[in-house]
Amino acid sequence: MTAGQTIVLATPLFFALMALEWWVERRRGQRRIALGDAISSLNLGLLSQTSAVFTALLRLGLYSLAWQHLALWRNDAFWHSAGGWLLALLLYDFCYYWLHRMGHEVGILWAAHAVHHQSQHYNLSTALRQTSSGALLGWLFYLPMALAGVPPLVFVVVGLVDLLYQFWVHTEQVGRLGWFDRWFCSPSNHRVHHAVNDDYLDKNYGGILILWDRWFDTFREEDPRQPCIYGTREQLNSWDPLWANAQVYAGLARNSWHTRRWADKLRVWLKPPGWQPADLARSQPKPPFELHQAMALYAPPMGPALRWFAGWQFALLLAGAAVFLWQAEQLPPAQATLWFIVLLVSQWALAAALQGRIRMGQALMLQSGALAMACSALQWQPGYYLFKPLAMIFAIILIAASQRQMRAKGLFGHETSLHRATWLLQGALLASLTGDVLLMLPGLFLPGLVAFLLAHVCYLLLFAQGLPWLADRRALWAMLAIGLGMYAFLWQGGLPAALRLPVAAYVLVIALMAAQALARHRQLRQPGTLAVALGAGCFMLSDALLATNLFVQPLPWAQAWVLGSYYAAQALILGGMLDYWRAAHPGSSPADQPRPAGS
Repeated sequence: MTAGQTIVLATPLFFALMALEWWVERRRGQRRIALGDAISSLNLGLLSQTSAVFTALLRLGLYSLAWQHLALWRNDAFWHSAGGWLLALLLYDFCYYWLHRMGHEVGILWAAHAVHHQSQHYNLSTALRQTSSGALLGWLFYLPMALAGVPPLVFVVVGLVDLLYQFWVHTEQVGRLGWFDRWFCSPSNHRVHHAVNDDYLDKNYGGILILWDRWFDTFREEDPRQPCIYGTREQLNSWDPLWANAQVYAGLARNSWHTRRWADKLRVWLKPPGWQPADLARSQPKPPFELHQAMALYAPPMGPALRWFAGWQFALLLAGAAVFLWQAEQLPPAQATLWFIVLLVSQWALAAALQGRIRMGQALMLQSGALAMACSALQWQPGYYLFKPLAMIFAIILIAASQRQMRAKGLFGHETSLHRATWLLQGALLASLTGDVLLMLPGLFLPGLVAFLLAHVCYLLLFAQGLPWLADRRALWAMLAIGLGMYAFLWQGGLPAALRLPVAAYVLVIALMAAQALARHRQLRQPGTLAVALGAGCFMLSDALLATNLFVQPLPWAQAWVLGSYYAAQALILGGMLDYWRAAHPGSSPADQPRPAGS
């Protein structure tokens, strides 16, 4: 049984204990678990487990290699005895202590470990909030076990035991435990570890035993007079699972880039978190940490509809991740990558909807598009025929809801250009849906091409609203040059004579559309305009890939590349236009949830 399968089997127990914790909180009259934070933590746990499928070589492969060639003492019979298992668990916990401690004392290691500390709440869902990049360097700390001859199977099992033990200590519902607190990592001891209070910072690293901290002078007892404040000293303030994993790395890279001395460019990664080179400390000083600021909770508003959406969405995500983890090691790498992308897009979309960055309809569109891409690439026709049109249907429904909201706010009465713009976008989406359906049917390529030509005309007219036509000459000539080059490539590659004129018209329209989108951004520089310009570029890429695959030569995993870039284009344009209207016309958003400030 793989580690992923073990986690799948343990998941019902995790959720049963989380439900028990929630019930105890209710009985004690305490605040309820924050849904957004809990889903964010669980989302990161899912991402950690699904991404681990691709880092097995680092986690276990390099360990096995070291064990085979560098072990100083090989005695498998001993390590498989009761005493050997116990000693291996102690060795693992000792190595974990130093990995954990260095994760707080070395910048690049903190960049991976910080994910686990970002939650401002402390409950059992926090235990499942894990990094997706810890395997990059974490394996180094367990090499002493390989040198000692601990077999890979024993290493994996004791690692799971150590990990699973730490689940129950992430709760505020268990108080002090007397003698147990003196020997073992307990809820009280681990609450101290997660706190950002000055007296608690960087203490209590033990995984199972707290003795390591007592021996190496990193132990701090919980003081009831000083309640723990949780989180990190540089707050994440986001539910985005990708940004959660990248935040600290991005900060280190930014400091390394801006500091002048080459030695400091390296020290940034090796010094403790928060360290700044002297030149950056002078030019970009960090404000001192204030505990009261850490007590301000990040909590974007969530209405009832969004709560229900989040609940069933996460249930589906959990089921999908469980199936993926159960079968991942039997899947070819390309298939595993595709399904991982589907899960990743779905997780990001749910998180973005929870914090108000996108609407629920946009999340459903992105998820359906990702599923259509995977089903097409894997030639699972029932899923392809369902999800491909469904993606655009969700987009059309979203714009219809936005139009209704604008009409209710009276925006159409004195903003005829806004009214026209929404209908142009709706027309582009309807034409795209028509093209999607036609291209799924045999022998209807040319009608499908005409439908998409109409969609691009609608987009071209939309991007020209309130602006001069093709006023940015540099953008115009750049896009025309790209279009001409692509058309010449197709002609040379064998474009059928009957399609040369329709394809030429298509290439011209899409090049003009992209040029107008780019000119719009360069002139307006408003929220959403960059996303629209990028979306137009993705359209050119998608159509170029499709034409190359059809008329020049088959591309590996063509459907994945074509549909991936196609849905990226539609999502960027849709989201960009909605963001632009929201900034230019307050009240133009559909009322599925309010948008928090600063998100």
